[in-house]
Amino acid sequence: MKLYLKTDQQISTTIAPTESSVTESLKEDDENATTDEDMLEKPKETRLESNLSELISKKTPNEARIILQDLADQGDDESKLQLAIAYFYGNFGFKWEISFQYFNELAAKGKSLAHLYLGFMYAIGLGPAKANQGKALLHYTFAALSNDTYARMALGYRYWSGISVTTNCRYALSHYRKVAKKVEQSYTFSNNPSIQRIRIFDEIENPGSYSGTLDDDLIQYYQFLADKGDISAQVGLGQLLFQGVGGIKQNQYRAYHYFMMAAGSGNTNAMAFLGKMFLEGNQVVERNLEEAYKYFKMAADKENPIGQSGLGIMYLNGKYVKKNFKQALKYFSQAAMQGWVDGQLYLGIMYYNGFGVTKNYKAAIKYFTMAIHSGHIIGFYHLAEMYATGTGILPSCSTAVELFKSVCERGEWGALIMEAHNDYKDGQKSKAFMKYAVLSELGYEVAQSNAAFLLDQNEVPDLFPSDEIYNRAFMYWSRAASQGYPIARLKLGDYHYYGLGTKVDYEMAANQYRMASELQNNAQALFNLGYMYETGLGLKRDIYLAKRYYDLAAVTSADAQVPVALALTKLFFVYLYENFKTFNFKKFSFKSTIQRVIDYPIEEVLGEQWDIYVALFLGLLGLLIRYMQHVGRR
Repeated sequence: MKLYLKTDQQISTTIAPTESSVTESLKEDDENATTDEDMLEKPKETRLESNLSELISKKTPNEARIILQDLADQGDDESKLQLAIAYFYGNFGFKWEISFQYFNELAAKGKSLAHLYLGFMYAIGLGPAKANQGKALLHYTFAALSNDTYARMALGYRYWSGISVTTNCRYALSHYRKVAKKVEQSYTFSNNPSIQRIRIFDEIENPGSYSGTLDDDLIQYYQFLADKGDISAQVGLGQLLFQGVGGIKQNQYRAYHYFMMAAGSGNTNAMAFLGKMFLEGNQVVERNLEEAYKYFKMAADKENPIGQSGLGIMYLNGKYVKKNFKQALKYFSQAAMQGWVDGQLYLGIMYYNGFGVTKNYKAAIKYFTMAIHSGHIIGFYHLAEMYATGTGILPSCSTAVELFKSVCERGEWGALIMEAHNDYKDGQKSKAFMKYAVLSELGYEVAQSNAAFLLDQNEVPDLFPSDEIYNRAFMYWSRAASQGYPIARLKLGDYHYYGLGTKVDYEMAANQYRMASELQNNAQALFNLGYMYETGLGLKRDIYLAKRYYDLAAVTSADAQVPVALALTKLFFVYLYENFKTFNFKKFSFKSTIQRVIDYPIEEVLGEQWDIYVALFLGLLGLLIRYMQHVGRR
């Protein structure tokens, strides 16, 4: 029988006001977690798509569509809903008219999921649902009344960013906090999805920048080594399979198999992970606290930090052993000293609650921050709560929202990002776009930049009229830029400069290039600023500042050195020409002028790379002489 350590995990990760109220309050949370209302809070789209996927797996897509359509024609609302969602994402082809019809019919009956998707349709502007942010907000609000997770995230993002509403941090905090609480409550060692946030633009420009995703050949090589008895490969592959990271699908059976093999050879990491599996229980092993303690103790006795933090959790909650905060503190401290993130997190919890120590909010903040730096999502959650309530720190709504937003985006629904990327890689770019568009509404910056990129590169010409492409891309670039993505700022500069999706505005283009250069020291943005200073477009013409930005671009990127050299050569001739126009020949003294040129260092005129410009000048001069000689021979 499958067992989960729900209450244990909540006790071990939830901040409680007093020691005596910890267990009781968390038991109440656990009981509430199975109510009908909470069932409504499950990620709706994922739940329905899983049903749809199950149906399709047994039938061909066309057969599945026919079955659903027959049921829908008989008045079955669930089939109508699934059909509408399928047409929305393009599973049966894109038929937004049918989606819109069914969603409206079901929304009139109070179906929250229908309201949610009507919100998406109005927000994106799909088919008969012409873009209308006011109507999108209305439908999101109706869906949120039923505690829909997606709707709450969409509203949180809108109130945070001021999309179709006045910016309201308090409202954004309320929505994000509820979703973040759900993520925190569902967190377990194995239910801790690792989401690869791959920006398509960055992946193309820097193919090696997303090494976190393992290719099939490498996975097979690891499996070959593990099966041959390589302990490191067994432990590494076991961890990947245990949590489902690196592009590998989670598989508890195989993870258990490799951990057992490695543990049998004395590997302490494998022992500790087996302890985790027995502590929580899963589809492979039932929860067995005695076995969990055994494996944690074997690992901890050899100073393994994972085993130490596991024992700390058991002593903290009094599972199999008598509750002992001092022992828990000892093991968490040992694990934290070795840099293990769980040790850092639980030390923060103990100092916050005063478990075995005097309450110390400053120490709690220190350890939560350390856990955040190691990427622990529960560290984000607890620090967000402290900022939200002003506990041990000055209250900050904006900081709390940013932290809660990070927690929300690590929920299981974030896996849709990888689904979209897989669709893109498989050539199903329109399907990928729709998933990115939905996640964009939830505030995922990566989804916004990817949706913008697909539109910018005209990768989805079948979805929208050609005259709408740049307007839509401009919207997504704008949203991604507001969340700090430098390339989006660069793109906005280009759109303002060339008048793509907006009117030509050189001054705004220069502002966007400047922000991109400040965010990332972007070479292209620096070069563009140099050009705008040189030509006086959007900025007051200044040849000296133009040279400065060209030089900065060359220093920032080796790829920029050749175009910068050409630009500076041109700038040098412009400089000579303009000085020639204003030269006072009546007061000209050839001897004194030559002397000043000799005395003035050439580096001050052309910079440290003056030899490149002189070489280019001489090369051009040589070509000119050869050309004149060729003409002379004629």
